[in-house]
Amino acid sequence: MFAMKRVVLLALPVVLLSIIYRAIIPPPPRSCSTAGVPSQTPKIKLRDGRNLVYKEYGVPKNIAKYNVIYVHSFGGSKFEASLIIPQAIEELGVYFVSFDRPGYGKSDPHPKRSFKSLALDIEEVADQLELGNKFYVIGFAMGAHFVWGCLKYIPHRLAGAALLAPAINYWWPGFPSNLTKEAYDKQLIRDQWVYKVAYYAPWLMYWWNTQKYFPGFSVITGEFKLSQKDLKIAYSLDEMQLQQAYVTQQGEFESLHRDLIIGFGKPEFDPMDMKNPFNNNNNDANIHLWHGVEDGIVSVKLQNYIAKKIPWINYHELQDAGHLFPCGDDSIKYDIWKALLNHEEKK
Repeated sequence: MFAMKRVVLLALPVVLLSIIYRAIIPPPPRSCSTAGVPSQTPKIKLRDGRNLVYKEYGVPKNIAKYNVIYVHSFGGSKFEASLIIPQAIEELGVYFVSFDRPGYGKSDPHPKRSFKSLALDIEEVADQLELGNKFYVIGFAMGAHFVWGCLKYIPHRLAGAALLAPAINYWWPGFPSNLTKEAYDKQLIRDQWVYKVAYYAPWLMYWWNTQKYFPGFSVITGEFKLSQKDLKIAYSLDEMQLQQAYVTQQGEFESLHRDLIIGFGKPEFDPMDMKNPFNNNNNDANIHLWHGVEDGIVSVKLQNYIAKKIPWINYHELQDAGHLFPCGDDSIKYDIWKALLNHEEKK
């Protein structure tokens, strides 16, 4: 009997460790070989062997006046670009390309994904599609968050950039602590915990968003805060919602959870430390940051502070808009595109 108890006591820690390991270690991404992608679906093979799947909008490249790359949001895909295109996109002469970010949709995951790696992926997309030495980038929400990486790592390739309601890392050192605390405290408690996990214990991210004891990230569960204006827009986005199975077909870790770790973990850099990427002396760059005052997901106060700290940013604060304004009124979409594409003509 004593020997049996001893065996049980020795085995118990091993069993517990095995259970904990299985709970916190994410499963490998589900197979999503682009060999099965229909031949009419465009894809690019990157230098490291990964595939990126993309979708084209607007006018053909050979007649385009402007080449623009779109970076989709958290939980989005290459299809999201259709939601921010103004009706006059062909009139503007735009070739517009969007791609599934690594781990999303049918694009291969990148286990070492970072701001820098995504910026280099975007540069390679531009090169393989022959978009020229200079091109424009537009990003929405988390996608706009990653556009900062383009400004940091490939500024010499950019003709301009538009950041639409970009996500914010509360641990960027350039923020005053009292301001970040005020903005952080206004977030849902469940989301505050996710930000803490991303920063202090990223290895727990999979478990945190799959366990049943505490509520997970509100944007994943669909319980995030939207303004009345946003709710009206959201009701019209059925097409995007139907893409959810497509978005996370490789699993939520390589898409959603890795986004949280990269976007809200220990900062790779602080945008507020960046110099004017266009190296001109008049504090004027073709970089536009748009934000809605009624945004309940990303703090307008922090966005306003960033704009004041970066004099070369063209900041557009929309008084009657929430987080989803890029997907709403066509007049706003048109203003965003005109500001970006006609910036040099206005100087």
